[in-house]
Amino acid sequence: MTPQAAIEHQMDCYRRMTCQERLEIGLRLHELACDLAREGIRRQFPNASEDEVDLHLRRRLEMSRR
Repeated sequence: MTPQAAIEHQMDCYRRMTCQERLEIGLRLHELACDLAREGIRRQFPNASEDEVDLHLRRRLEMSRR
């Protein structure tokens, strides 16, 4: 399967899903992105508490919205 064919197949799968199924996928992807960002923050600030990690994450999310 070519990359383009794979993308078209994936889009067809998304089109057949309900709104709720697509929303659940989006929410899971958001959680995954936040988890990955937290891991990056922990590597950057190894002594940070969980509250500090969450604060850094919130700041990053706020910056991305600007």
